Amino acid sequence: MPKSAPCSLEIDNLRFRKGNPGTRAGNPCILRACSADTVLTISISFIQLRLSGDSVIFMSTLEKHHFQAEIQQLLDIVIHSLYTDKEIFVRELISNAADACEKLRFTQASGQPVYQAETAPAISISADDKENTITFTDTGIGMTHGDLVENLGTIAHSGTKAFLKQLAEERRPDAKLIGQFGVGFYSAFMVADRVTVFSRAAQADETGWRWNSEGANGYELEPAADLPRGTKIVLHLKDDAKDFAKTATLEHIIRRYSNFVQFPIELNGQRLNTVQAIWTRSPAEVKEEEYNEFYEYVGHDQDKPFYRLHFTSDAPLAIQALVFVPQRNFETLGMGRIESEVNLHCRKVLIQARAKNLFPEWLRFLKGVVDSEDLPLNISRETMQDSALLQKLNRALTGRFLKFLDEQSRKDPDTYDRFYSEYQRFLKEGVATDFAHREALGKLLRFESSTTEKGKRTSLAEYVQRMGTDQKEIYYLLAPNREAAENSPYFEVFRQRKLEVLFLFDPWDEFVMEHLHGFEQKTLRAAEKAELGIEGASQEGALPEAQAKDLAQWLKQTLGDRVNEVRVSQRLVDSPAVVVDSDKFMTSTMRRILKAAAASAKETDGPPPAKPDLEINPRHAIIARLAEQREANPTLAAKVAEQVLDNARVAAGLLEDPQAMLKRLNELLEQVLTTK
Repeated sequence: MPKSAPCSLEIDNLRFRKGNPGTRAGNPCILRACSADTVLTISISFIQLRLSGDSVIFMSTLEKHHFQAEIQQLLDIVIHSLYTDKEIFVRELISNAADACEKLRFTQASGQPVYQAETAPAISISADDKENTITFTDTGIGMTHGDLVENLGTIAHSGTKAFLKQLAEERRPDAKLIGQFGVGFYSAFMVADRVTVFSRAAQADETGWRWNSEGANGYELEPAADLPRGTKIVLHLKDDAKDFAKTATLEHIIRRYSNFVQFPIELNGQRLNTVQAIWTRSPAEVKEEEYNEFYEYVGHDQDKPFYRLHFTSDAPLAIQALVFVPQRNFETLGMGRIESEVNLHCRKVLIQARAKNLFPEWLRFLKGVVDSEDLPLNISRETMQDSALLQKLNRALTGRFLKFLDEQSRKDPDTYDRFYSEYQRFLKEGVATDFAHREALGKLLRFESSTTEKGKRTSLAEYVQRMGTDQKEIYYLLAPNREAAENSPYFEVFRQRKLEVLFLFDPWDEFVMEHLHGFEQKTLRAAEKAELGIEGASQEGALPEAQAKDLAQWLKQTLGDRVNEVRVSQRLVDSPAVVVDSDKFMTSTMRRILKAAAASAKETDGPPPAKPDLEINPRHAIIARLAEQREANPTLAAKVAEQVLDNARVAAGLLEDPQAMLKRLNELLEQVLTTK
């Protein structure tokens, strides 16, 4: 069109595109019809004009897009209900930046040329608390026009509508869209009322683009010249989110969630992520000082760890783990019940600090990191969606740690013994509460034994190796200490028959044995419940069988309801009598523990009062003299009978009120001293 030929043209809210409507903006649209007689009136917004021969070429530079319907729904969920903590947006945007850097590194490794190849992949963040803005910049793969439209304007994944419908019906934000740029990106709108994205793709022939949105009404997209490779995201913060523009706040969040991202992260020019994610490296490549430095960071403990386990597994799940056992059991230091300090990561990004259910409760003393790429997390990366898969992860991690402890116990028994002294209560808790790992835990238990030196422990496996071929049960005896165990009336038959007995000094050991029940097809049996008799004992001075049975019957009549049954014992050597709980499933120690637990919980319903069986030793002088006195001096004999019972109850720890016993004992002493 010649410049001397005036024309008029009026354009209202028109976007010019080449070809059919809806194709990509930015291509020229040529208009030729003009009238020289009409006054020139041009109303054009965001349109570039240039002359080309006889034609005016209109070039659109700004596109206005409405969000896909599903994106609008998702955006509303993200802003109002998806994330429990608004600070998550920092983690999400850094994760996206790290993904972009990783894609660039892969592209370069494959030999493809990239724009500004000399610029290394990195992430930088700047905050301006005066302007209330935060800027996230990465030198990664960048985005093309199509990438911006697809990633930030649509959810190009099958099943999205069904997913959103499920969210609405169940009112829970579970999904498997984790890792998609367009999902985590929208967390920015929790804190920002406007988000601007500048991006230039790595391909040499691409140009830069500016994406801008206020969230509710879609977004604008236009060319942006002279951009470096990568992506810059500018958040204009809402009034109630201005604290996030403070450097200290951002630093705390970054160090918490993104401290192990493999690419450098700078905040206002300062490098933050200096601690390496050494769990992703081969153990052979990691130095001892690196392990200690990492433990100090993740465990908040300046002491060196007692044990560490660093392993990688591909089946049944892809796992990279580095866990530590602290030198000290913090629960025994008066700090109360501790919580697990094993953090869950996905590709080095923190998903859950002090992750629940990653390990069983009884392994809560562990500290460290578990990283798995196989976890279907919910859309917010905050909780795991598949409970069955979580259970599989729990079993895999727990089984591997138990295998490690078993290896250490055989490799270095002395070191393991020190570990056991510190952490035995946790292992015993596992036996009582974790059926799936009970057998493996049984291998790790250690106790003193009648065949070991004082202070030396042995395992159940070693006990079984020493058993005679005809022995079918593993015997154990609970006592306050070794001296009490060796002098216990329940131990006499075992000493006489040279049978090994495990000495258990922890009051809770009986519960452990009851839950373990057996080991390597051998039944665990409490010594007081063992049906054993003395072999080849001298009968000199012993009561005849008939007289002993008569005495037992008289004792039952004399003691009345204080005993359940009185019988002649086959197990006693040096003691005149012993009490045995009449309940075959209850021992005296267990009854004592249950009563203490009920009292501590201020419960009125404890175990029923003890009404034990009394066994008498017909070979003991006291029993023989008692048989004589029941005819010669019935009153004295009755007092002695009660004293024999109370002495046996004292030995079993079942005497609750000693006052009556002490009064009777004084009367007996007085009677003995005044007898001529």
